[in-house]
Amino acid sequence: MTPPEENQTARRRAPGMSPERRREMIIQTAIPLITEYGSAVTTAKIARAAGIGEGTIFRVFADKDELLQACIAEALSPEHAIRELDAIDVSQPLPDRLAEAAEALQAHMDRLGAIIGSLGHGGGKHPGTVRGAGRDESTTRIRAALAELLEPDKAALRRPPEQIAALFIGLLFTQPRTKDEPDLTPQELVEVFLHGALSGDAK
Repeated sequence: MTPPEENQTARRRAPGMSPERRREMIIQTAIPLITEYGSAVTTAKIARAAGIGEGTIFRVFADKDELLQACIAEALSPEHAIRELDAIDVSQPLPDRLAEAAEALQAHMDRLGAIIGSLGHGGGKHPGTVRGAGRDESTTRIRAALAELLEPDKAALRRPPEQIAALFIGLLFTQPRTKDEPDLTPQELVEVFLHGALSGDAK
């Protein structure tokens, strides 16, 4: 019979979560903590939140800085936004599709702004690559996913879906945000985009 202490050693050595899956789990746990505490967050706090030993973090990350950079890269990743765009029902009217897309993309930018702002990376600095893709490629992929949402109404558009998608993203990400004026809701932004700045009563 195997001694109890050998059973315990075997359990500790038994393969569980893959390194890649463990890395992903640590990143997802760390992101909200980084948003709250910035670079002052400790690996011990992240480990407690993840329910793992602190040493486990350093089995998949060389140091805390590498973990922080990985979290920024994850925030920059377009994967989550693209999945949300792909999940939008294309049978809906175009304004409804675009309003859902605006919500998904605004949430993506809010997540990105929160984590980069908390870590003090200002000025639009790109802190590395995003799963092998840079910011330009990420934007291109988001634009392509948005163009797919526009495709059912291609015949009614003044320009190709890819160009309309680029214009919509430009409006969405450059709308002014001031203390005096509330943000446009996704529905209001879509209405201005599709019908222009003039009200229906304008001559």
